[in-house]
Amino acid sequence: MSETHKGLLAVLIANLSWGMFPLFWMLLNHVPPIEVFAHRTFWSLFTFAIFLALQGRLAQLWTLFADPAMRWRSVAAAFAISGNWSLFIYAVQVDAVLEASIGYFVFPLLAVCLGFFLFGERLSVAQWLAVGLAAAAVLILSVGLGVTPWLSLALALCFALYGVFKRGISAGPILSVTAEVAVVGPLSLIWLLGVHMLGWTDFTGRPGAVFGQDAVTTALFILSGVVTAVPLMLFSYAARRISYSTIGLMQYVNPSLQFLLAVLFFGQAITVYHAIALPMIWIGLTIYSVSSVLTARRRASAPE
Repeated sequence: MSETHKGLLAVLIANLSWGMFPLFWMLLNHVPPIEVFAHRTFWSLFTFAIFLALQGRLAQLWTLFADPAMRWRSVAAAFAISGNWSLFIYAVQVDAVLEASIGYFVFPLLAVCLGFFLFGERLSVAQWLAVGLAAAAVLILSVGLGVTPWLSLALALCFALYGVFKRGISAGPILSVTAEVAVVGPLSLIWLLGVHMLGWTDFTGRPGAVFGQDAVTTALFILSGVVTAVPLMLFSYAARRISYSTIGLMQYVNPSLQFLLAVLFFGQAITVYHAIALPMIWIGLTIYSVSSVLTARRRASAPE
């Protein structure tokens, strides 16, 4: 198997794993969402730390944090991805997987807008059309459902901002993600100690402190670190072997699978407004993706 084929397989498995995430987090629906997030962060840090230690790269974390620019970008990225992780767990618990999938469909187009406004990146007519279709779809959902799809937009915005903050981090993806969970990990540990020792509860008011009381739930908490880390490692492996445009197109496997799970497994209803808005988003993504691939090919074939 060629390196390119290995990269394609790795990114496909990563996106299939992310697409199946609702099934895993559903198993922890009986645990308050902030407690689930805290365990996910803590055990992810544990998993990444072991991985870097086995590679002899753990000391590189201190080098990254020693650079003020890298340190503050890592902190900002940590809170952006924390927002995305916690919102997704919450979406699963309140039967809003459909809204979550819409957020991940909207994310690439929102990222294009941030690139334009924050970095002065030029957009083609096709890309502007794609962004316009997505904006119109959100407006249709807002007016039709009588409420702005805040959860979808918040998930997309957190992930888009995460990309913005990651843009200036020169460290590799595994090292940089480890640094991010290292930022939030101590806060997660403090929360878990408060839950177990002081009876803290999150905004749901539900009792927690489940770790150690139920063997299955405890195992799922520990496994959440592996579930989080492995797809990121596969994604990192793929990013060094296949083109960025190919990775971008493969990213749509994740929300597509989440959408199918929401409808076929979780039984979430598609309204007439979803039936209008979702094809608009898909058409926008198709236009954007084709435009990006053609642009990448033109640049590759341009003379030096």
